[in-house]
Amino acid sequence: MSDLQFVFVHGLSGWGSYDKAYKRMPYWGMRGGDLMTYLCDQEFACYAASVAPSGSAWDRACELYAQLAGTRTDYGKAHSLLMHHDRYGKDFTGRPLLAEWKEETRLVLLGHSFGGATVRLFSALMADGSAEERAVTEAADLSPRFAGGMASRIHTIVTLAAPMNGTTAYDLFQDPSFDPDSIKVPRWSKAMAAMMARGTKPAADQRDPRDYAAFDMHIDNAMAMNDRIPTLPDTYYYSVPCRATERRADGTCVPRRGMEPLFVMRSTQIGAYTGTTAGGHVIDDAWRDNDGLVNTISASVPSGAPSRPLDGSDIRPGIWNVLPVIEADHMFLQGGLMRRHEICLFYLELLKLIRATEKKLPQEFF
Repeated sequence: MSDLQFVFVHGLSGWGSYDKAYKRMPYWGMRGGDLMTYLCDQEFACYAASVAPSGSAWDRACELYAQLAGTRTDYGKAHSLLMHHDRYGKDFTGRPLLAEWKEETRLVLLGHSFGGATVRLFSALMADGSAEERAVTEAADLSPRFAGGMASRIHTIVTLAAPMNGTTAYDLFQDPSFDPDSIKVPRWSKAMAAMMARGTKPAADQRDPRDYAAFDMHIDNAMAMNDRIPTLPDTYYYSVPCRATERRADGTCVPRRGMEPLFVMRSTQIGAYTGTTAGGHVIDDAWRDNDGLVNTISASVPSGAPSRPLDGSDIRPGIWNVLPVIEADHMFLQGGLMRRHEICLFYLELLKLIRATEKKLPQEFF
């Protein structure tokens, strides 16, 4: 029996096993049934985390740690003061996500969409902690996560249709050289897009606007986050990009038939956009391919990180192994929102691939 613990982290507006919504429709599997149950039946220890639906990558990473360790959520003294919210959140003492959390625990973290940023930032905090938190917090009051030194617990990171370099779904509205309303879309898609937008708005509170997922997913902000997240030398990395568009003769990309209706309007706008972000990042034609919400190029590899196409016979740590692009929309890997997709076999093969690297331990374990 493997000692790896497979932890699945949902994206924006998502839900996990701590949430009542998961019983009505599991985020992992959706209309196809609970993926966690299927994979557990195949003898993989799988868990569905619950993090803030619209929270920042930082807050979500803190909540993830609390669930894994079975402790009270600590957002950090420095962070909570800066972002104007309480330092402490939900308490998972006595109700941890994992059956056991110990020094030997080795994690496989799979993040869908913004869950990708969550697990990547989580890994950075586990490895290096936070100098800002250590500077203002007494040692006895400091969460172990902010102390760092736990990189060896992160066996694998998997990102699934994740906007690792941000998504132009946000930036195209802030570029004065581009008019989203000038892009022709089906009339019905506008109503569907409005419905989706209502479900992704952050709750009204007093926290700093930088402390939300919507901020982190802007291109400039995602790129800045990448600068703070190292590629750990002994961790295995996999990315799974998706694409549900086709390219026209004029260079624009339009949704293929079968895309989730909720995404059609935004996908069309992403597929027409080129420009420059406020921070000077050039968005060229390569950014037009998308899965409905995320640019395919952004889901492939974080900026500045080493990468190569997946070679199943030679998988190495410390480098992103990029799987072939899946020709499907943003929710295909979840089982589909309005359309059902069978995804169990995909995840079963992926987890088998990951388990095959389990014996390749970092040097400190020998």
